[in-house]
Amino acid sequence: MSVDADTTLLNWSREKNYPGAYASDPNQEVLKLYGSARGAAAARNVFVIGPDGKITYRVVGFNVLSSDAYTELEKAVVAAAGVSSPPCG
Repeated sequence: MSVDADTTLLNWSREKNYPGAYASDPNQEVLKLYGSARGAAAARNVFVIGPDGKITYRVVGFNVLSSDAYTELEKAVVAAAGVSSPPCG
């Protein structure tokens, strides 16, 4: 779930060829329910949810400027999807 537009999330997931569902929360309604909103800005908290509905990975304060953060996120998405390596795009 992201405050990004649904079209942005769709394009990102297609570009990376990631499986799974994504949700858009541009009005931060869900963020507020989970305490992730910080005034006008949203805290970058990342959750990966496996096919069984359980959280398999969580980062509070995701660093969007760190390439290592994205590498770890990709590993978590791949692991949750139950594949040994990312799909080729």
